[in-house]
Amino acid sequence: MRLDGVSYRYGRRGAWVLRDVSVDLPPGGTGVVLGRNGVGKSTLLQLVAGVLRPSAGEIRERPGPVGWVPERFPADQPFTVHGYLTAMARLHPMTDPVDTWIDRLGLTAYRRTRLGDLSKGTAQKVGLAQALIPRPKLLVLDEPWEGLDAAARELVPEIVEEVTAAGGIVLVSDHRGETGRLPGAITWTVADGTVTQGDVAQAHAVIEIAVPAAEAEATAADLRAAGHDVIAVRTKAVV
Repeated sequence: MRLDGVSYRYGRRGAWVLRDVSVDLPPGGTGVVLGRNGVGKSTLLQLVAGVLRPSAGEIRERPGPVGWVPERFPADQPFTVHGYLTAMARLHPMTDPVDTWIDRLGLTAYRRTRLGDLSKGTAQKVGLAQALIPRPKLLVLDEPWEGLDAAARELVPEIVEEVTAAGGIVLVSDHRGETGRLPGAITWTVADGTVTQGDVAQAHAVIEIAVPAAEAEATAADLRAAGHDVIAVRTKAVV
């Protein structure tokens, strides 16, 4: 898949959000979108997913089907979890069984819950499930770890690996510092309306630390703020 001279602005007289972007991802490749808030990362992801059309330029060889997970899943819809996912599955000729992803993402207890009654994290799992049910060849994830519990966060790298192992492409943005768990990913750095392509460093050292459970989230936040990748936060008894 290649973005060839892609530019975008909101409205005919709006300022250019992205301009003359030319980057690519090969089959089986993973891309990580980097950049400060407000520089156009979400716009870039929506262009890749086909949610937005370029104002200029072209996206070539976009594989399908496309799985798209926005930063915040639009849960204000009159469906139950199972009803919504079943309806989404009917839109595609080949899908995984709905219950496969309901079970895998820990949604079994919410099968009959209305989307509007879900917490943000649980709604995000539904958004992830609907993107995965059609066996996407292009999976676009905007802040996929945001709001997820520890068990679901552990699943995200597994899912990325499964999609790319089948020859699919994954593009993901993240401000939590979790993308260090995607070794070999290509970086797309967004700044000043342009996108620069590079490679993620291959070598990483993993250091495990133990802190009181009540301090786990705060410690993880401090480590991320200091520029470290937090691979996982596990709560267990220390013997």
